Amino acid sequence: MNKYKTIGIIGGMGPMATYDLGMKILGKTEASCDQENIPLLIDCNTRIPDRTAAILSGGEDPVPEMLKSAWRLEAGGADFLVMACNTAHYFYEKICEETGIPVLNMPLETADLLREKGIKKAGVLATDGTCLAGIYGKVLGEMGIEPVYPSEEMQKVVMSLIYDHVKAGKMDFSDLDIEGLIAEMQQKGAEILILGCTELPVAFSILGPAAGLPTIDPTDVIAEVAVRFAGAPVKGE
Repeated sequence: MNKYKTIGIIGGMGPMATYDLGMKILGKTEASCDQENIPLLIDCNTRIPDRTAAILSGGEDPVPEMLKSAWRLEAGGADFLVMACNTAHYFYEKICEETGIPVLNMPLETADLLREKGIKKAGVLATDGTCLAGIYGKVLGEMGIEPVYPSEEMQKVVMSLIYDHVKAGKMDFSDLDIEGLIAEMQQKGAEILILGCTELPVAFSILGPAAGLPTIDPTDVIAEVAVRFAGAPVKGE
C-alpha cells in the first residue's frame, strides 16, 4: 500500500482541461500496478462561473463555487489542491485563505521553471482575463522574465481558439490564423510560448509544434510538481 498524498483537482474550468490534467498526472507517475499510482480526487464543477467574465466585466463571482469544490475535496481526503485553470489563479489567495490544505500555483511554478531554463522573454497565450490581470506578467517579472502579449487582433484568435473551439468541442482550427499568431510572437522576440490557458495544450496537441517556436504547457508543469508533492516517483527519473 502506497503512502502518497492524495491530490485534489478543482476542475470544471473547463471539463476537457480538467481531465487533461488528470491524465498528465497519471502519465508522469512511475507505477507498475494500480496500487503504485497516486490517489486522485477530481471535482469537475461546471457550476463555476466564467473567470474572465468575472475579472473583466463584472460577471458572477466564481469564488463561492470554487470553494465548494475545495471543501468537497478536502472533506473527501485530499492532502493538497491543484486548480485546472490558469485564469482561476486570479483568485488564488482567496482559495488559500479558506482552505486548510496547500494549493499549488500553476503560473508561479511555470515561471520558476522558465527562470531555471534561462528564458528572458516569454510569450503569453491566455484568456483576456489572465493577460489583463497580469497573472503571468507578475510572476514572470518576479523571475526577471519579460512577458510578451499578442496584439489586439491576434488576441481575438487566442480567445476564439479557447472559447469557440476547445471549450465548444470543435477541434477544426482551419478558420483561425494560427500561423499569423506564432509569427507575431516571434517578431516580438518571444523565446518560448506559454500555453497559459488549460484549453491551449489540448489545442496545440492537435495543431502540432508551433513553427520555429517552442512551447511550455503549464498543465504539464503543475502535473509534475503535483506528482513530486504527493511523494511519488516521476516517470523517467
